[in-house]
Amino acid sequence: MHVGLFCMQISLQENKKIYFASDFHLGAPDPSISFEREKKLVAWLDLISQDANTIFLLGDIFDFWFEYKKVIPKGFVRFQGKLAELCDKGIGIYFFRGNHDMWMFNYFQKEIGIKDIYSDLLRLSVNNKKFLVGHGDGLGKGDHSYKFLKKIFRNRLSQFLFRLVPPVIGIGIAQGWSGKSRKRGEKFTKKEVSEKDRIEDYCKDISQKEEIDYFIFGHRHIIADKKVGNNSTYLNLGEWFLACPYAEFDGKKLELKYFTNKNSE
Repeated sequence: MHVGLFCMQISLQENKKIYFASDFHLGAPDPSISFEREKKLVAWLDLISQDANTIFLLGDIFDFWFEYKKVIPKGFVRFQGKLAELCDKGIGIYFFRGNHDMWMFNYFQKEIGIKDIYSDLLRLSVNNKKFLVGHGDGLGKGDHSYKFLKKIFRNRLSQFLFRLVPPVIGIGIAQGWSGKSRKRGEKFTKKEVSEKDRIEDYCKDISQKEEIDYFIFGHRHIIADKKVGNNSTYLNLGEWFLACPYAEFDGKKLELKYFTNKNSE
């Protein structure tokens, strides 16, 4: 797989920071629980807006998302409103498509002000530090069945055909599929958790070929902060069902942190 399809360089000013978070799965497992997570997410965005230069949200922001020509999934208005507020303040916000919300098109850019939405990996350079950033699904060797499905779901013909299904039916079907996919992902056994994951192996392989200071991904719902080379660190941002982790880069070092409501007090 060719990496670095997208490139970005940021010159971070003093007292400004870059933030990364992933796998909010808004909408899951039901509206009431999701709403509490959404309020916590809005509080986090409000907190980091004080010094944020750029915010990267690394996919599976929603448990399901599909944009019809004139229809989007209902809900998440507080989250969308906060994003619009931060964009209006000049904070650069970037989305990555995950395996649950890969059918994002241009709604968030046109209506909210999001800078861009990435489907593949991003090569990011900040103050002479090199990052490789993405959602993480489909990286590494194996998992051929998912990689095949991903190609189908990303196919424009597939997306066009899905749009022909009435939203009340199409969204219901997709939400059911998304729920089953998420539950499969949550069934990690102790053996699976202790084993090396494909993303980590992928980072190790890349770190042997080129200099990358930080690899940042999500997808696995397991927090990781590991050395994968002499000068390379692999960070997996886990999920927001419980721990609410995020990464903060101040121009010199990258830190894994956890948000609680006390942070915003």
